[in-house]
Amino acid sequence: MTTTAPPAPTADARALGLAHYAARGVLERVLARHGTTFQQQIALRAAVTADAPHTPEDLVTQVRGSLKADPADIRATFDELLAKQLLVADGAHLRPTDAGRELIAAIGAETAPITVRIWGGIPAEDLAAAGRVLALVAERANAELAAPVA
Repeated sequence: MTTTAPPAPTADARALGLAHYAARGVLERVLARHGTTFQQQIALRAAVTADAPHTPEDLVTQVRGSLKADPADIRATFDELLAKQLLVADGAHLRPTDAGRELIAAIGAETAPITVRIWGGIPAEDLAAAGRVLALVAERANAELAAPVA
């Protein structure tokens, strides 16, 4: 008896969304243990990984480019990080505190083995193809967001 393998799933918006939310759910479980939200982690990471301290507006622009979130919500997130003393105002700039850097490092250390379990064993050529497709989808979606609303 010959059995045929089921067809490979086609990449589409639903598949992308399901993968995103599954991975985000894993990350949010880690973040919850650290008392941090997804948006706080993205905002703090932007400050921690910056080559030099940025103004709040520069950081809002950077985070908005990643999350497509409302600038007012992002500013509120930076206020939360300031209140938690994970960021500090330094003149016109925001910079991460030692506690902020330690939190990002702890989250990275905790997610590293999970990342290996999720991504490990996927052939490099599949990752390269997926990377090309995802980059193109992001480019096209960003163009849609930049276009005037009809």
